[in-house]
Order: sequence, then C-alpha cells, then structure tokens
Amino acid sequence: MSSLSQSHKILFLNTLAFTICFACWTLNGVLVTYLVDKGIFNWTVVETGWLLGIPILSGAIFRLPVGILTDKYGGKIVFSILLFLCSVPLFLLPFADSFWSFALLSFLFGLVGTSFAVGIGYTSVWYPKNWQGRALGIFGMGNAGAAITTFIAPTLLNHLSEKNPVNGWKILPVIYAGALVLIGILFIVFAKNKTNNAVSKTMVELMSPLKNVRVWRFGAYYFLVFGFFVAYSQWLLPNFMNVYHTSLVMGGMFATMFSLPSGIIRAFGGYLSDKFGARKVMYWVLGSSIAISFLLMFPKMEVFTTGLGVLAANNGTITAVTANAVTVNDKVHKINPKEISENHDTAIFPVKSSWQEIIVKQNQDVKKKELLAQGITQIKFSANIWVYLVLVILIGISWGIGKAAVFKHIPEYFPNEVGVVGGMVGLIGGLGGFAGPIIFGYLLNYTGLWTSSWIFIFLISVLCLLWMHRTIIKVMRTKSPNFTREIEHEIK
Repeated sequence: MSSLSQSHKILFLNTLAFTICFACWTLNGVLVTYLVDKGIFNWTVVETGWLLGIPILSGAIFRLPVGILTDKYGGKIVFSILLFLCSVPLFLLPFADSFWSFALLSFLFGLVGTSFAVGIGYTSVWYPKNWQGRALGIFGMGNAGAAITTFIAPTLLNHLSEKNPVNGWKILPVIYAGALVLIGILFIVFAKNKTNNAVSKTMVELMSPLKNVRVWRFGAYYFLVFGFFVAYSQWLLPNFMNVYHTSLVMGGMFATMFSLPSGIIRAFGGYLSDKFGARKVMYWVLGSSIAISFLLMFPKMEVFTTGLGVLAANNGTITAVTANAVTVNDKVHKINPKEISENHDTAIFPVKSSWQEIIVKQNQDVKKKELLAQGITQIKFSANIWVYLVLVILIGISWGIGKAAVFKHIPEYFPNEVGVVGGMVGLIGGLGGFAGPIIFGYLLNYTGLWTSSWIFIFLISVLCLLWMHRTIIKVMRTKSPNFTREIEHEIK
C-alpha cells in the first residue's frame, strides 16, 4: 500500500471514530431533555443544565493529557483504549437511578470528547505539510456527529418507548456504547500505529510549548470558532422557541441547520488554509464573525419616541375637534391620526409609523405656538426569522472554516508537539462550549435580551482580530524594520 493511501485509510478511520465520539459527546442534550420532559426523572432546571454540560466539561479538560499520550504512544493505541473505556459508562447508564449516578457516568462517557486531541495528533503524523490543512479539515468534519444525534436519537427514543414508556430509553445508550466498541475493533484490526520520532520524551520538554503565547492565542481563536459553535448548538433551540415561538421540532431543525453545515464545511476550510494560508483565512473568518454578530445583536423591538406635533398658529379658542383636525377660531389645523398598522412581522428592515394625538378640548383657550396634538413615532423591528436563520447559518459556516484554519497553524509552528498543543487549544475551545451557555444565561438574566449573547460574541470576535493583527504587525516590524520605516515615510 502506498504511503498516501495508507494515510487516507487512517484519516477515514479517524474521521469515522471522531464522528461517532462527537455523537456520543452530545447525547445528553437529547437524552436528558427527553427524560425530564416525560417525567421519568424529576430533575430541576439547574440539575438538567449541569447534566447537559458535564460531558462537555470532561471532554474538554482531559484533551491536554490525552494529546500528550497520543504524541508519546501513538494514535492507534490511545484511540482504541479511549473507545473501549468510554463504552463502559454508556453500558452502565441504564442502571443510573439518581442525579449523582447519572452525573458521574456522564462525566466518564464525556471523555469521548478528548477524541479530537487524539485524532489531530494521529492524523498529523501521517501527512506532509502541504496536506495538513485538508487532512485536519476532513477529520474535523466529525463535528457533524452532533447533527447525527439530533436527527437519530429522538426518533430512536420514541420508537424504543412505544412498548415500554418507562424503561425503553435504556436501550439508547447501549446502542451508542455498541457503536464505540465496533469502531474500537475496527481500529485494532485496520489501523497502524505511528508516533512522531522527534517528540520529546520528558514531561517537562513535552509541556514546554505551553509557555509560548502563540498557543494561547490559537486557543482564543478556538474558544470563539469551536466553543461558541458547541454553545450555540444547544442555545439556539430555546432561542428560537422563546423569541420566534417555534415548536420544539422546528426549533430543533433550525438548530441542526446551524450545526450540520458548520461541521461539513470544515474540510473546505482546510483546503482554503492550504491554498491561501491559514492567517489570511482567519482574517476573513474573524471579520465575518464581527460583521454577522453585529447584525444579529439587534433584538426584536418596538420603540416609541416624540415625533412632529401640531402647534396653534394664533391665539384663540378651539371651536371644533375631530379625528382629523382641530379648529382654532376659523383656522383649521390638520391632524395625522393613527392608522391601523399592517402586520410587519415579516419585514426585513425597521418599519416607521408616525401619527398625532390631540391633547386639547373644545372651547379651550390656546396661545400661539401652543401644542394642540402631540407627535408620536413608532419604530418596529421584527428581526425577521428567515433573515435571522440565514445569518446564523452563515456565521456557523464561517466558524466551521475557522476551526480548520486554527488547526492548520499548529503543525506549522509546533510540528513535533501537535498532540499537546492541539490538546491545549482543544481544551480551551471545549471550555468555551461548556461556559458559553452559562455566560449567555447570565447575560440574558441581566439584560433581558436574547441577543445579548451575540453582543458578547461580537466583542470576543473583535478582541481576537485585534490580537491577531497586532501580533502580525509586531512581527513585521521586528523582521523588516527598514520596510516598515519606508511605509511610514511614504504615508507621511
């Protein structure tokens, strides 16, 4: 078998395993919601929130040590062990009968989220530099596993619960566990182990890249493009249901329309990073994240303000008052009455309405320039649901491309520590997925605005772009001081 065909086989196995692992990682989003909705477990809102977040947390915080193990011992060994170990808590999940037992098992099977760090390190050692972006981008398509769970798990739960409404759900985690075991067997039979011979052997040397600020900068990018992708995959459903009053099924479909393209487009992001360079791609990603989140931050709103009123032309007495006019002596002052407005819920842009309300009475004496009718202006912005959905899909696609671009940087700058650096960057991104919904919840409680989350994303996007641009300018001034001085001289 040629070297490249062997690499492609490993890439296929990695991507398949990561897809199944990502589906398992997000299982609680469907399973816990179902169990609470059917009254099988009477967990509080807070307990439910923790059960949704615990697998995301464990899958994030253990990415770094698992990435280190991958660098030292190879992806075949680490991936196989991970798949078999994580199947055990899924097999045991049907026996969970309390919040704490469910939480513990969720923490343990959440370790499948570390599969990202394994796959990044294992894929990287099989490909040359000019293939890194495409290969890692294809591997990252496994993010679409979240959409698999969204589509398949609810249907399976309904089918399994037809004959046994109370205990039918218990078969679902067993099915997921069986899938992990099957992929683990495929890895043992078909995968070939490979480690990076240049990897440092001591733990101190292995951890040394984490002292580099560049690692944390890449982590900040990934906190945005991956962390908020995971966070919004969960946050969009209540968002659509509360703001646009969609049904659970329709809201879930809209959330899937966000997560599925973002996962699939990652391979294209890898191709773009190979062709144009990851830095140039990140400029476009962060710029589009700023622009789209800015458009998304405006909430559905209705604003009333003072408009153009009607003033008396002369001193006198009001002799007649009708809906359309006020007469002072013989002078008729026309009034613009409020009209029954059309339904503007489908309008794309803000809609303005203006009218005047009479504030004087017949036989009342008035002076010149005295207010007869108060002007009122109403500005209504419906935040059209279809425009909102398109923008959400676009920012998801942008983040999908960005996920590939971030990981294109890592083998370029840290060719011998892809596992440890990728694990650290993945850890930071995973923490974004865990912390995102919590931050969004606090912002919602404080501001009362569902779009406050987009304001937060806008600020993070701006900070990431400024950090990247400032770093590039600093490097240019260091590497080419004469060129920089010439540019500044030309500008003057």
